[in-house]
Amino acid sequence: MAYVITDTCTKDELCVAACPVDCIHPKQDEPAFAEAPQLYVDPVACIDCGACIPVCPTNSVFALDDLPAEFARFTELTAAHYN
Repeated sequence: MAYVITDTCTKDELCVAACPVDCIHPKQDEPAFAEAPQLYVDPVACIDCGACIPVCPTNSVFALDDLPAEFARFTELTAAHYN
């Protein structure tokens, strides 16, 4: 897992547009979008490019190594979303 999105995510999809490999979901056109509390980076599909970080207006995207301790639970939530 290279990147983690936290609950400050507003689902504006700017990170989705910036991602060159389409690894951030759910998107607006996917059934799970409405009930999802936030977006998630697919840990398998992500190529660790970092394009999602600078476009996030709410600073909700973190490299795993830079994830503040208070957001550690989002690592598990991301893994659970994709399992």
